[in-house]
Amino acid sequence: MPRKARIDAPGALHHVIARGIEQRKIFDDTLDKNRFLVRLSNILNETETSCYAWALLPNHFHLLLRTGNTSIATVMRRLLTGHAMYYNRQHGRCGHLFQNRYRSILCEEERYFLELVRYIHLNPLRANIVKDFNRLGSYPFCGHSYVMGKLSNDWQDTNLVLRLFGSMVLSARQRYREFISQGVAQGKRPDLVGGGLVRSTGGWSEVKKLQKEQVPMKGDERILGDSAFVNQILTRAEENFQKHHYMKTMGINLDMVAQRVADIVGLEIRDVWSAGKYRKVVKARSLLCYWAVRELGESMASMARRLNLSTTAISKSVTRGETLVRQGNLLLVDRKKFKS
Repeated sequence: MPRKARIDAPGALHHVIARGIEQRKIFDDTLDKNRFLVRLSNILNETETSCYAWALLPNHFHLLLRTGNTSIATVMRRLLTGHAMYYNRQHGRCGHLFQNRYRSILCEEERYFLELVRYIHLNPLRANIVKDFNRLGSYPFCGHSYVMGKLSNDWQDTNLVLRLFGSMVLSARQRYREFISQGVAQGKRPDLVGGGLVRSTGGWSEVKKLQKEQVPMKGDERILGDSAFVNQILTRAEENFQKHHYMKTMGINLDMVAQRVADIVGLEIRDVWSAGKYRKVVKARSLLCYWAVRELGESMASMARRLNLSTTAISKSVTRGETLVRQGNLLLVDRKKFKS
């Protein structure tokens, strides 16, 4: 059965798990972990991706991320490729370091956010990397110690987590700590490490109960959430697919988008593709990137290659373009130029 395409959208919450190939190590020592964290920090800051929880284990890692305008696929490609190149060079090896496909589960925030923070932050304790819960509070390769204020970085959003436990930092940390400690006895929590109907509903017993009550249910391995959430996400993904397909069946391609942008901004089409920083050029590039990515379904990586820019620059252009489209009530399809 072919693999399903990943589901993503700006603002989506993802639980990401990446494992070493054949369960081999991806971190041999402290230097490996520190280099990985520097790389992770740079990528998250550049792509405006939020991180709420994380843990590094010898042969895998967990991240709880919220995407900005840069897709989870782009973020993870940069992270995994960069670390694999470093690791192979550092340890004199070659070949794949990670399993071919990392897991990225789009999660229902209201229901699972805190449960995932707890699950991810207890990983080093469950794996016996730290010997007891008190030591987890100062362990440097897990986000728990940063929420507790024992360590600090500039890329983990600890404030959002703490705000869920109160407005005063000290008391919020205490309540957060109590919440995390209550999860120690829960064990591995297989219901939180993937999507699908069984996991989302809490096991087969709950599924059977709902089936007896003739409650309509829908599940998807890429999504952790109840049936309504799954339907919402899949509907949105289908709408995006249909929009991209519609534009292509209309014969609208990148060159036509560039011409539309040139007409709106009042530039020659060659200037739309230029890397200049003049006001009109920046506006044109922003509209081009926004419509190419959001309407045609072009990847940010392909646009980066076409414009000879970084994916970070493309992501920022998409954000600017979205604002311009909303403020100016602009449409990609000009009825005077394209047949409806």
